[in-house]
Parts: sequence; C-alpha cells; structure tokens
Amino acid sequence: MKRSPKILSSTRMKPCLFGIAAALMSWFPVQAQTPTPDRAIALEQQGDLSGAEREWELWLRDHPKDAEAFASLGVLLSKEGKYKGAVAAYRKALAVNAKLRGTQLNLGLAEFKQGEFQAAIAPFRAAIAAEPDNMQARTLLGLSYYGAKRFTEAVKSLQVAAKSDPGNTELRRVLAQSCLWAKDYSCALEEFRHILERDPDSAATHILTGEALDGLGRTPEAIAEFQAAAKAAPREPEVNFGLGYLYWKSHQYDNAKRAFESELAVDPGNPQAMAYLGDIAMKQSDPEKALPLLKKAVELKSDLRIAYLDMGSVLADRKEFPEALTALRRAEELDPSQPDAHYRIGRVYKQMGNSAAAEKEFAKVRELHEKDQVDIVHQMSDSPPPLKP
Repeated sequence: MKRSPKILSSTRMKPCLFGIAAALMSWFPVQAQTPTPDRAIALEQQGDLSGAEREWELWLRDHPKDAEAFASLGVLLSKEGKYKGAVAAYRKALAVNAKLRGTQLNLGLAEFKQGEFQAAIAPFRAAIAAEPDNMQARTLLGLSYYGAKRFTEAVKSLQVAAKSDPGNTELRRVLAQSCLWAKDYSCALEEFRHILERDPDSAATHILTGEALDGLGRTPEAIAEFQAAAKAAPREPEVNFGLGYLYWKSHQYDNAKRAFESELAVDPGNPQAMAYLGDIAMKQSDPEKALPLLKKAVELKSDLRIAYLDMGSVLADRKEFPEALTALRRAEELDPSQPDAHYRIGRVYKQMGNSAAAEKEFAKVRELHEKDQVDIVHQMSDSPPPLKP
C-alpha cells in the first residue's frame, strides 16, 4: 500500500487498528516487537515522541528506500524542535523521491525555524513550483528572502502574499521594511500609510514612514513624521536621534542640537548623537566643546566616520599632526570613495610642509565626486529588524 505523508502531520495512523492493538497489548504481556510504521505512529499518538523517533530509526535502518518514512521522521523531529535532524531526514526522503508531496515545504520550514533563511529559499521555491497558488509557501519564501537580506526578491514574493491577505498588518510591515531596504521608497511609503490607517499613533510606523519620505528626498515631510513619532513616544530610543539627523541634514543646527540632546537624555550612551553634537559644535566654531564629544563617540562606536573626520580637523588646528592624520586616515578607510577625508589629509600635509604628499591627496580629491548624504535608514540601523522564526 502506497503511503503519502501529509504536510506537517503523520499519515500512517489507522484508528481502528490502533484501538485493537491497544486492547491486545492490555491482554497479553509485552514482548519484543519488530519495528513498524504503525507502531511508530502509535507511540507518537501516545505522546512518546522519543520512543516514536527510535521506532522510525529502527525501521529505516532496514528500509533505507522508504521515502515516506524519512518524511514522517522529519515531521516528528520538527515537533521535537530537532530541526537539524529534521532537515537531514527530509533531504533523505527527497533523495529517494524528489516529488514526495509536502516534503519541500516541510524542509523549507525546518530550515526557516532554525534561522537558516538562505537554505530555506530553494525548498520553498520548489514547493511553489509544484503548487503555484500555495500562499503559505509564497509567504515563507518572502520572509526567507527578507531574513537572508535579499530585499528586492522579498518584495516580489511578499507583495503577492499581502494581496491575498490584505488585513495581515505584520506581513505588510515586513513588506514595507523590505521595500525600504530595497530602496523602493514609494512602495515602502504606500505600505506604511496602510499600516498608519490602522494604527495612527504608532511611533514605529511614523519613524518608518519618515525614513521612506527621506529616501524620496521629501525631507520636510520626513521631519513631520519624526515629530509625530517623538510626540507619541518621547522616551523611545532613536526617535529624537532620527529627528535630529533630519534637522542636521537640512542645516537646521539649533533644532538638531536640541533633538540630539533629547536623545542623550533618554540614552546617555548614544554615540551617534554625541558625534553629531560634536559636528554641530565644530560648525558653530567651538572646537573645544566638540573634541570631547567626538572622542567619547569613537570610544563607544569605532566606525563613526563623521567623528574621525571632525577630530582630524580639530587636532590639525591644534598642530597635533600625527594624531590628526591617524583620525583622518580612519575616516578615509571607512569610506574611500568620499573626497573630503583626502582633502583634509592634504591640508594637514601642507601645514606640515610636505607638498608632494599634499598634492597626491588633492589629486585623489579631483578623481572623486562627493556622494549624497547617507539616508536616515542607514544612519539609524545597519540592518532591518530580524525575523523571529
């Protein structure tokens, strides 16, 4: 008799036979029995998962070509949270029968559950190829692309899934984040607006909407969204930093200063807020106030380019040339494509009387072009919120 395991459940159960077997076991002494699929399922139904696991393994030792048994073992191991073992079992099942129904989906789910998002993509794609209308597989594929930071592909899958389940706010939130990190800001803005209609006081959604607007170059509207977020959650970390950064980007330095100070009142150890406060002090001709802030910022976070750039300028003005060059070289290392660090290094060499070295740096400046300022998405985070499998 051909056996076909059902998705995420065992299909070898025979209720009437199990009832008879249970009755017979109560009448006669238990003796050593030959392992069988039915016995494995009976043990699983009794809640003896470890016993069922042993039974499947004994059966498979003598029946290594039983694809359905491998698939059923995978289901059992997944129930036990043993996802690595489940993956191995599903792969053995597919090696015997590549078209075993439901097994690709279960394999993808086991990879997904253990956070192996890249590995989950191929089986979910195979599941969709077999069943194009399977929205469970489509959603999980999109989430796997998101988890693997393949945001453009995540958008394509999640848009299809969201259309089939328009009321799923969490799904739309992941879609919106995917749009944001794929730099498809119009898509992100549309999704965040849908979410705000359902939850107009969500500080997190106001922030994300602001990030999308900033990506579209609509910075005044982005500021308004961050102001709404700060009003809704004034003690939420990063809200005031984001608002301050948008003010800073718009050259509204006094407003930016107040926002960064508000951020430090909430999170005294925020290195980015310190770095930008130091930069504002530089711009307002107060290097003595700037330097301690800049030094503290890089002690807390060693990749703050703006802090090294400004530190180099302050130290050069104080004629501390070796220290200035060290700071500026670090800024150049963090983004070699930007010309500003090379220009400041050239000025330091010129102050030191090393015209040849200065000219080399100025030549590099001429080769490079100033890039746009970093968008607020990447200022506030190095990556989007992680998935919770």
